[in-house]
Amino acid sequence: MSAIIDDEFPTLWSLLRNAAMTRPDAVALLAPGRAPLNYAALFEHVVDMSEVLSRHGSLPSLRVAVVLPNGPEMASTFLAVASCAVCIPLNPGFGAGELKRLLEQTRADVVVAPAAQPAAAHAAACDLGLPVIGLEVDAAAPAGRARVAAEAAQVAGKSGAQRRARADDTALILHTSGTTARPKIVPIRQRQLVASARAIAAHLELSEADRCLNVMPLFHIHGLVGALCASMAATSSAVCLPAFSGTAFVEAIAACGPTWYTAVPTIHLAVLDHATLYRSTTPGHRFRFVRSCSAALPQRTLQALRELTGAPVVEAYGMTEATHQITSNPLPPGHCKPGSVGRPIGVDIVLLDSEGQCVAAGACGEIAIRGPVVIGGYEENARANAAAFHAGWLRTGDEGRFDDDGYLYITGRLKDIVNRGGEKIAPREVEDALLEHPEVVEAVAYGVPHPTLGEDLAAAVVMRARAVVTDTELRRFAASRLADAKLPSTITRIDTIPRGATGKVQRAEMAALLGTRAHADDGPPFADDTEREIAAIFEAVLGSSLAADGNFFAAGGDSLKGTQVVARVNARLGVALAVPALFQHPTARELARHVATEKAALEATDAELTSQIEQLSDDEVARLLAEEAADPPWMPQ
Repeated sequence: MSAIIDDEFPTLWSLLRNAAMTRPDAVALLAPGRAPLNYAALFEHVVDMSEVLSRHGSLPSLRVAVVLPNGPEMASTFLAVASCAVCIPLNPGFGAGELKRLLEQTRADVVVAPAAQPAAAHAAACDLGLPVIGLEVDAAAPAGRARVAAEAAQVAGKSGAQRRARADDTALILHTSGTTARPKIVPIRQRQLVASARAIAAHLELSEADRCLNVMPLFHIHGLVGALCASMAATSSAVCLPAFSGTAFVEAIAACGPTWYTAVPTIHLAVLDHATLYRSTTPGHRFRFVRSCSAALPQRTLQALRELTGAPVVEAYGMTEATHQITSNPLPPGHCKPGSVGRPIGVDIVLLDSEGQCVAAGACGEIAIRGPVVIGGYEENARANAAAFHAGWLRTGDEGRFDDDGYLYITGRLKDIVNRGGEKIAPREVEDALLEHPEVVEAVAYGVPHPTLGEDLAAAVVMRARAVVTDTELRRFAASRLADAKLPSTITRIDTIPRGATGKVQRAEMAALLGTRAHADDGPPFADDTEREIAAIFEAVLGSSLAADGNFFAAGGDSLKGTQVVARVNARLGVALAVPALFQHPTARELARHVATEKAALEATDAELTSQIEQLSDDEVARLLAEEAADPPWMPQ
């Protein structure tokens, strides 16, 4: 990385100005089919945008919402706005109502949107009386070199002092996902943005020769800092795709030759789905490394990525409040531990119990962080700040543990822990067990309401195309890897797992979408008397009827009622089942088949014993009977 010339304040403006002065002709931004944009031209765009923005209010306090589709123009505009004002990047896929709500919450002063698409962003701005700066893109111009529409460029200047942004000025405002509550507003200062970008670039050993293929949305911290700003901090270059698809990914590699990319696990899975196209289209290409962050990466996916790309896969852990990266595994020759998110990078970490005390070595606890990239608090949210910040530490809401080498392992989100009748279960443990099955591509575990347990555990899986595996086999597989108390009551097959725009699983949506279904009224007819007998036992214990494929636990069953069911089944059907059998076979149909299998095994054993006895002489039979009478096997010792 080049020496810093203009670094009186650690700001994005000084970082980009330095790059323009030291490497003016170096490529900053690229896009397939477009001429590249060098650092000199990028900084010209920054200066031009600052002049336009200054006509709409005082810099650097002006709040500018940027609602642009992914691509080089979104990248250059974010860099320009965040260099001189407060940038609020918003998802262009939101409707007018959602955009209006976010514009109000973030107190935006002006909106930047495509001039040729006066749709949701324009409507939301109009409702709030906010001015819109329309951007026009010339396909013949270098990637990222957008121009301001004539009407926006001619706005009369407003009064107010203008100055360059300083280290403690806000550069970026993002918001948390808000899946369980009202989104929290996250203000990120200039010094935090630059410090995080530099830390990531240094850890990944980015050089001027590197080229990042950005496939993440540029309204999210992962794409903005982990890909774009880290590349700018190293005066390397970034390839910006308008939208991600497996085909576009491969075509961009062939056209632009990136040395690395960073993404969430769902994108990595999509890349693997296009493995044949990747191999045939880019046979000579090699990534220097692949990075994964923002969600847990299944180990089977990590290994498949290594095999496909021939490159090390570095898993990291981050969050918006830490300006993205918190920990990361190292590049070779450092030791990368699969399943771990690595060691702290530029932050301090402690693990706390529910009382706020540090946990014992090796124990799990809530991850708390502090450091130069960690925000000082949420904007105008005293309640959230009181809950999250303690004595200079930010409690992340994530649970984890350290190994003896200081590598962090994430065990799950505290809010996702399922309390099943007092047994606390981390969904990730269940998901990892299901993902070990070779036919399972994705898995999600989640809590659902239960009348006696308070909360029950359910799971959903995405299977491989043309997978041949029964529900019973899948449950048996899970039972071989999980304790009985951690077995999901139901495992539902679905086509896709609902995720947010940034790839995070929407567990609350899963519970609302699927819940658990008992199939009490519309199931198939009973096949035989055994199914009817077991269904009658279910009804007697539960107080409600179930069809042949009705799930005992989904209908309100629990371990105590399960014990009653198993005892009655054993007494009425002449078998000796254990309670775990009901967890593995929770419907009348499945349990009836299991009973038949057990009876057949008992009959085979009885037949074998009878055959062996028939082959004994009278003296041997008499001796065995005498030994049994002297020391009965059923007597307590």
